[in-house]
Amino acid sequence: MNLKEKTQNWIKYSLNDPLVKILAKNSILTKTQLETLLIDVLAENITDKDLKYDEKARLRILAVSRGTFNRSLRQARHNVTQAIYTILLLGYLGVLEEISLEPYLEAANKLRSYIDTQRELIKKRPEKEQIKTLKILHEELKSSLEELSNPRKISKKL
Repeated sequence: MNLKEKTQNWIKYSLNDPLVKILAKNSILTKTQLETLLIDVLAENITDKDLKYDEKARLRILAVSRGTFNRSLRQARHNVTQAIYTILLLGYLGVLEEISLEPYLEAANKLRSYIDTQRELIKKRPEKEQIKTLKILHEELKSSLEELSNPRKISKKL
């Protein structure tokens, strides 16, 4: 399997993950921006070499020019920066003190646990019980994320 096929399969697998779908749907990144950002940040880990932007552009599921790739990447980086600044602004103004972030922090901890468990299971041959536990954790995460995607969840009443 060549680099392009390997990268595109990895991207398709990632974007079709039910948890990624929920998170992406509720993020400020478009699917194209997310795909572009994934390629920019992670493709070099897959290839173990530095890639030029025209090479990265060809790795997209629908290959694009370097200019189009760079434009999507610039938009994705801008959106990520805006999201971080939004969090900083809300913290500075005290808004984050007034709403309950506990459910979001809990979901973040569950995500971390899920990722760590997944990585451990990849390294060894998992037992049926471990796979069952991972599936349960996956479903719990999916339910939590779907529930948290309701904008009304950001409220003092939580």
